[in-house]
Parts: sequence; C-alpha cells; structure tokens
Amino acid sequence: MSFGVFSAGEGRRVGWRAGDDVLDLAAAGLGEVFAAPTLDPFLRLGRAAWEDAVGRIVRAVEAGAEPRRPVGEVELTLPFTVADYVDFYSSLEHATNLGRLFRPDAEPLLPNWRWLPVAYHGRAGTVVASGTDVVRPCGQSRPPGREAPVFGPSRRLDVELELGFVVGVGSLLGEPVPVSAFREHVFGVLLVNDWSARDLQAWEYQPLGPFLGKSFQTSVSAWVTPLALLDGRWTEAPPQEPEPLPYLQGARSFALDADLELELNGFVVSQVNARGLYWTMPEQLVHATVNGARLRTGDLMATGTISGSRRGSEGSLIELTRNGAEPLLLPDGSRRTFLEDGDEVVLRGRAGDVQLGEVRGRVLPARCGRGAQDDEAT
Repeated sequence: MSFGVFSAGEGRRVGWRAGDDVLDLAAAGLGEVFAAPTLDPFLRLGRAAWEDAVGRIVRAVEAGAEPRRPVGEVELTLPFTVADYVDFYSSLEHATNLGRLFRPDAEPLLPNWRWLPVAYHGRAGTVVASGTDVVRPCGQSRPPGREAPVFGPSRRLDVELELGFVVGVGSLLGEPVPVSAFREHVFGVLLVNDWSARDLQAWEYQPLGPFLGKSFQTSVSAWVTPLALLDGRWTEAPPQEPEPLPYLQGARSFALDADLELELNGFVVSQVNARGLYWTMPEQLVHATVNGARLRTGDLMATGTISGSRRGSEGSLIELTRNGAEPLLLPDGSRRTFLEDGDEVVLRGRAGDVQLGEVRGRVLPARCGRGAQDDEAT
C-alpha cells in the first residue's frame, strides 16, 4: 500500500500498489492530480489532502477498483522530483561500530554525536529509483603503505541499509520547523541505499566530509508509503544521554517499528529493526532547519545506515566484515568483503502488515576513462 509512478506503454502517471497490482488512480476516478507524471503536485497539497486521498483509495481498493495492471508489466520510475538530499548518521550502533574500526584506541563516538543528528548534504541529481544499475565509481584513494594517492575504480564499494522520508509541504527561509510540525511537512517514508565507496571516502572526507565517495549514486524505493498508513507503527525510541537541547525534544515516540533486511546475491546477510535509531525522523527534520534552512517539496532525508547491536544486524558490509578482516561466507560458497562487479543488492522493509517496498541494484564495471592507468596500483 503505497504511491508510485508508472508507465505501461503510455505516459507516466501515479499509481497505488495493491498487492501484486498497480491501480491507475486517475483512471479510477480518484483525482486528476494523479494524472501528473510525478507525485510533486499531490505532495504540495498538504496533510489534510493526503489523508483524505489515502482513505478514499483504501476504500476503493477494498471495493475492487479498476483499472489495475500487474506490477511486473509496468515500468516504475523515480516517484518525485528530489529537491535536496540530506543523509544523517542516526544509528548509535552504526556510529559506534565505525568508530571502533577507525579509532580502536579512542572513544568511538566523536564529542558532538550525542548532541545533534550528524549529517552530510548529498547530491539530489544522482538519486535514482530501485532497479537502476550502479556503475562502480572511480576516483582517488590512498592504498595502505602509499604516500601518494592513486586513481582508479573503487575497491571497497559498499551498501547502506537506510530509511528515508519525503517532504511534501515546504517552509519559509529563516523559519525553523518545530518538532510538532513534522506531520504537516512530511508526506511519507521509503527505503534508501546510500552506495558508498569506502576507499574514496577515507581519503577525501577530512576536513569537509563525504563527497565523491557518496555522490555517484543513491537508490530509493519506487514506492513511497504515506505516514497516514503508518499510524500504530510508531514506538518509543531508545533513551538519550545526555538529554538533547530543547529544540530537539518531544519526538521520542516517533521511532518506526519496521523490520529491514539486506540481501546480497539472493542471500539475506543482515536483519535489523529501525526502532533502535538514536535520532528519530522528526529530530532529523528539526535539526536540518534549525538554522533557518527552508524545506522544499521533494526534499529527501535519510536516516543513515541502520545497524543493531548483534552480529548479523549491521546495515553495511564494512561492519558485517569488520572492514574486510572477516569476509562473509555466502551459502553458495562465495566470499565477500566488499561488492564485486555483477553483485546484486536488495533492501526490503515491512512495518507490521505494511510493505515498505524494496531497493534493488546491480554493480556494473567501472568506466574510469583518463587516469585509469593508476588502476593497477590500487
């Protein structure tokens, strides 16, 4: 039960996922706004219109509304225009795991982590819908034992199991959005895979953070689940210590109770629940605007990698393999530290009986072009 944009030999239009079928909403008489080629016009209508439409659509589906097409017979596209893209770092377990890997003799969390939802501002133009292949990125990295960097394909291509939320109604420049206004601005949630080139990232990220190691592609579900369908799926988030500053308070009951899984080449390698996130989605939204930055229709904000505390609940390969030191042994006998060409990754999620869609992508070989002569050195 979610919104998407599809085509079936004709122009694109908005559909509703009903089991294994897609209901053509405009053709079913459920609103001319759904004849648009994206969700953008609908997103701008606001919470009252969203909730009214979801109610009418659910009733129509239960009554057998037509026309429907099998999901396998339509082409799905990015359902909304991504205005801005922000990726947070909201999982305590993920941040701690990485801190222990990279700072084994120091406190794993940096001093600011428990005080604010750390994030980076990504590249909206490389957000793509599920099913889009990912070309192995190229760039600079510095292999162990080398003083100078080399240029070539990433050898440490990774995945990140995340949730994201989509802004429907924007805000005014200079006016922070309070925690209480989360549902007035946010339309729905979807799954996100923030592909990461760990070797490029490690060389470039100081002092300004991720750039080319992240910006080459981010994949999202072709289906957006409206908040109106997730009532009853929110629970209390874990305790925070120290108590956050006042502008971040009042959103601990917005932890989404959603089971997520990461599949590699047909085998599930990680399972985790999103309710363990230290920073909730409303806290992320509020922090993103506290300096007066405005929201726009189509803004995409992601949680960052979601990991749990037990082995097999980590949301990235760098954690699952302890930075490559403990390769994954898959049931077919193959071993993986990081992704190889031809590998296929699938993320899936479910909040109770509500499917959150999937994010699927296959790794294609690099296309480095000039500078690739350094590749052998990597």
